[in-house]
Amino acid sequence: MPLNPRLEAVTDRIKTRSHKRRSTYLDRMQAAVDAGPARAHLACGNQAHAYAAMGGDKDALAAGRAPNLGIVTAYNDMLSAHQPFETYPEIIRRAARAAGGTAQVAGGVPAMCDGVTQGQPGMELSLFSRDVIALSAGVAMSHNCFDAAVWLGVCDKIVPGLIMAAASFGHVPAVFVPAGPMTSGLPNDEKAKVRQKFAQGEIGREELMAAEMASYHGPGTCTFYGTANTNQMLMEFMGLHMPGAAFVNPGTPLREALTVAATERALAITAQGNDFRPAGQVLDERAFVNGIVGLMATGGSTNLVLHLPAMARAAGIELTLEDFADISELVPLMAKVYPNGLADVNHFHAAGGLGYMIGELLDAGLLHEDACTVAGDGLRRYAQEPKLKDGVLVWEDGAGESLNDRILRPAGDPFQSTGGLRQLAGNLGQGVIKTSAVDPSRHVIEARARVFHDQASVKAAFQAGEFTEDTIVVVRFQGPAANGMPELHSLTPILAVLQDRGLKMALVTDGRMSGASGKVPAAIHVAPEAAKGGPLAKLRDGDLVRLDAVVGRLDVLEEGFEAREAVTADLSANEFGIGRELFAAFRASVGDSTEGAAVVV
Repeated sequence: MPLNPRLEAVTDRIKTRSHKRRSTYLDRMQAAVDAGPARAHLACGNQAHAYAAMGGDKDALAAGRAPNLGIVTAYNDMLSAHQPFETYPEIIRRAARAAGGTAQVAGGVPAMCDGVTQGQPGMELSLFSRDVIALSAGVAMSHNCFDAAVWLGVCDKIVPGLIMAAASFGHVPAVFVPAGPMTSGLPNDEKAKVRQKFAQGEIGREELMAAEMASYHGPGTCTFYGTANTNQMLMEFMGLHMPGAAFVNPGTPLREALTVAATERALAITAQGNDFRPAGQVLDERAFVNGIVGLMATGGSTNLVLHLPAMARAAGIELTLEDFADISELVPLMAKVYPNGLADVNHFHAAGGLGYMIGELLDAGLLHEDACTVAGDGLRRYAQEPKLKDGVLVWEDGAGESLNDRILRPAGDPFQSTGGLRQLAGNLGQGVIKTSAVDPSRHVIEARARVFHDQASVKAAFQAGEFTEDTIVVVRFQGPAANGMPELHSLTPILAVLQDRGLKMALVTDGRMSGASGKVPAAIHVAPEAAKGGPLAKLRDGDLVRLDAVVGRLDVLEEGFEAREAVTADLSANEFGIGRELFAAFRASVGDSTEGAAVVV
């Protein structure tokens, strides 16, 4: 199927907009490639330091003829998704030796769990951790000893930060290796109901804890379709995984076989071989458009509307909210995975998963089939699924149809004709809303505003019984410059309770919501943010606000609004404690959310 002309037009627009930045980037990457394999330029003393502890691999490393892989790992065992990475370096080293190469852990990067920090002060470091990860990975790769890199990361800020680093070292091939989702536990919708009961005081903390532990119960990503699993989808659609690797459970023979295959492929695409595929070549405009298509088709996390522009800028590509909006208009919503449905990612994978979706979208002309991927042979390889046959890893065509049409639908008969995200613009600024999980009857909300400066004040008002009518809850001074743009996910249960009581509720904020943003309409990432004098800083209690996700508008309906003075807030409490004082420079220099809220690119 030829590429949809409207998708081609969006891609061409991105290329034209990015031409200067991308050309400069590609020239820098080509100069690094032309200089030859990095280790050839290291003095003997430099190399001896790097190889001193490598035991039986020393001779191969010193000879410099076999490719050497640098492993950058986000392992820690507080993130369930990253705990399996503890054993990956040895698997990769063994596989590299067997294939005639070597591998070393180049360095580790921090990896925080948003699930631990939700509603806590540590969440104010979460978004900035993405840029710290990029910086840390840059330090790891700066030793210049590696012919390709193997990147071990899964969760919310980790993959975007690693992509930013991989793009900065775009002359080096990059293969991303996932760990997979945990097996299914307590269904996500049941967990959500327990949270709502706790918010209303109907159950105690002991019952809440039991439900949470039954949901988050083992190694692997959380099973809802939040930011971590959206990241893994992106790595498939952008051609950075081995095909079909994203949603294979940890601790299985197939999972290990895919890790071995990723190692072998990383060795094969170095400059020493005949299929050189540097990361900067893979991370082009087609890859990012394919990633946005995947985001829309799956109803993925709103956090990626922040991360994708930052990732793209690291590769010399400029994305705008208009690109997301236009692609959303073209791409059908093909999946219903919690919070957009009752299924989890294991059910989605069993129904046909990403391989089925990619095949359908290719056949519909909604993906760049000729995109460069680490697997080779274009994106069509990613419509296949991996299997172990007699201990040998093979890729085969999938079933060719959805195995559960309540979870996964064909592109020609989707759950809805457009994607799961919508751009908003109006006299309150620019923002986005995730509509895939919101009932269409709530896509337009017009109500009086209640204005707050933090989550705790909203919870206090709820507990005091102050919400008795339709309300648009405004939580401002939550942007990146104000306090690091924490997720406001802890507001979800109480807003859902109010909505279930029959009230029309919505959230408007310059902050973020979780990748698991659910059924309550939420206009998020509103820019310019209040701390920079944006329109949200002019709102007052009682102002009539209209959120219209149908036409993409966010407006206050009050005469003379623009002439008001913007209020300021005391943000001193955000400046210290739990490491926040270390990030003052980040808050002072961070860009707008519309450009990815980035510090380092």
